[in-house]
Amino acid sequence: MDLGRSKGGDLNAEDTTAEQNAENPSERDELSAPVADDTDETLQWDAWDAAFAREEGPYDIEEVDLDADDVKRLDLGTLIITPFDKMNLQLQVDKAKEKVQALLISDGVSAMEVAVFAGPTRASMVSEIRGEIIRATAEAKGKVQMVEGPFGAELRRRLPVTTPEGKAATHLSRTWLVGGPGWILRGVVMGKAALEPDNEEADNALWEFYSNLVVRRGQQPAVPGSVLTMDVPQLNEKQADGSQPDESQVDEQ
Repeated sequence: MDLGRSKGGDLNAEDTTAEQNAENPSERDELSAPVADDTDETLQWDAWDAAFAREEGPYDIEEVDLDADDVKRLDLGTLIITPFDKMNLQLQVDKAKEKVQALLISDGVSAMEVAVFAGPTRASMVSEIRGEIIRATAEAKGKVQMVEGPFGAELRRRLPVTTPEGKAATHLSRTWLVGGPGWILRGVVMGKAALEPDNEEADNALWEFYSNLVVRRGQQPAVPGSVLTMDVPQLNEKQADGSQPDESQVDEQ
């Protein structure tokens, strides 16, 4: 597993479709929650969410016994991840607090940005957050297609972007939203798995990684929709694969 850090910069997928993977500011930092209309469409999306029960993940820390197996995991405090073979990991780190805002994992052809947000304890903000993403996409002159995905309602988005070279391009992504007790997990899929959304082989590693995520919400108060930061893993500890990390793999931009 390669580990990289980006201080205050954007997360970029290490992928052959870099132009399609330009980051969208509307999906970063904080999730707001407008009121969604009770249309037939939103009711269908809510039904897809309700049909997904989280029985096979992602999990809350209270739902699992991590000491019951020998699986090697990486503990980031708020989020516990299970690396897969040849996985690349990049962290977006807050410079002042040395806290991880989000992480990006890649298998070389597909990538996924993962972030955790505070949510209500006894309700779900998923439908409201979904509405905000749809509205932000429309404001950016993009398009959204809603489908039933592996984690409930899935947003497939197309956003017009400009590359660093000044060329017009399209950012394709798939967004997975999962709500748990006091938290909301967001995964934004990019690369080949977004270009070929029906190609199960392309997104299998990302699907399994997302399913195996464990959220440790903690008791700290947080405004619903605000980022729940993660800890930077210590480089003097063993990596999740049991090997000593190589500091040359850490990119502090």
